[in-house]
This record gives sequence, C-alpha cells and structure tokens, in this order.
Amino acid sequence: MRVPETDGAPVLVSADGIPTWLEPVAEAVATVRPEQLSRFLPPATGGRQSAVLVLFGEVAGPDGAPGADLLLMERSSTLRSHAGQPSFPGGALDPEDGDPQGDGPLRAALREAQEETALDPAGVQVFGVLPKLYIPVSGFVVTPVLGWWRDRTPVQVVDVGETARVFTVPVHELADPDNRGTVVHPSGYRGPCFQVRGSLVWGFTAGVIDRILHYSGWERPWDAGRRIPLDRSP
Repeated sequence: MRVPETDGAPVLVSADGIPTWLEPVAEAVATVRPEQLSRFLPPATGGRQSAVLVLFGEVAGPDGAPGADLLLMERSSTLRSHAGQPSFPGGALDPEDGDPQGDGPLRAALREAQEETALDPAGVQVFGVLPKLYIPVSGFVVTPVLGWWRDRTPVQVVDVGETARVFTVPVHELADPDNRGTVVHPSGYRGPCFQVRGSLVWGFTAGVIDRILHYSGWERPWDAGRRIPLDRSP
C-alpha cells in the first residue's frame, strides 16, 4: 500500500505549529546524539533499514490540561519476529520508499502505520527524526520518525495476522512511577519497561519512550530497581 501524500515528493519535516506541550520533545530531538539514546548503534555496513512512527496525539491530562498520548500496537503472537510484543507502528523499508539515507524512512514509517493501523497519514505532521538505532537480535537499523497527530482519525487492526491490537497510551501513564520498572529477560537482557493498558511495553520501544521522557523533561523519579520478569502478566 502506498501513501499518496508522500508518493514522489519530499516529506516535509517541520515543528511549526505543533502544540506548546509538544515543544520540549521537538527541542530534545534537535540536539540528542545517538549514544544518548542507546548503546546499540548501527554497524558501519549491513543491517536491514527500517523505520517506526512515534506518533503523539492530544489528550486531557489528569488535571484537565492538554497533554500527549502515544499510538502503539501489539504484534500478533504468530509472527516469527517480536511476537506478541507492543511496539510503534513500523517496519522495513520497501524499494519504493526511496533513499534510506534520505526521506525513505519517513515514507516507510507513514506507509507502515497506514498498513498496520489504518492511520490516515494526511493527518500527521512529521516534526522530527531521531538518529538511527540498531536492534542486534533482528539486525534492523531503525529510524524513529516523530509525528504530531494534527488531524486525528480512527485507527484499528488491519491484518490480524500481523497485529493483535492497536491502542493509545497517555504519556502521563507512561511517566507514572507505579507503571515503570526494569524488565528481566531470560537471556539476561535488562531494560526499562512500562506496564500500561494491559500490556508490558519493553525492548526497543520502551527504550525509545524512556529516552523521550528523559530528554523532554517529562520523566518522573522511578524505581529502576523494581524488577519485572518478562513472563509476568501486566
């Protein structure tokens, strides 16, 4: 499925007109370095180019003031890679997406989000792009593309073979210390995680959320010593 709004034309990246509450994220994205986001950085050569859409919508916060939520999806339990794991919409670049070193990842992030969640990309304003990161277990070189859900449209599961659930999570729930911990994988991996909306968000997705909360100033003090086994239900 192609994205008509980006087909054959450059994808505009602009923070002009984003809500005031989203400005700290745009400011952080403009200055953050790859090594501040992850210890897993892309190799000099190789890796499969991919992209994810980190999409912020507006929702009322606990005090009624405007705040943010994030679009997430839960991958089907039948998939070979990252089965059953919550994630941002996204996937590998297709040849028609264009240059992986140019705006190919932007097109791919919007296209994949449309294919996986029925998102209308016409309502998304891309306001920033994080440095490319690496997922060693799958060999993906991932570009996180940040968007403002300017015109919110319904989202849903498109293909049950790929996606089990599409949902949004208010950022204030992600920042709540009671919902945070350190996941412990049987392989020995440890990293930040979030128990929200009936899901345990961990791995690459949780790592990106953790760093966005931190560098945007949205992070609240939380107990990194709280261990959550990966087989524990949220």
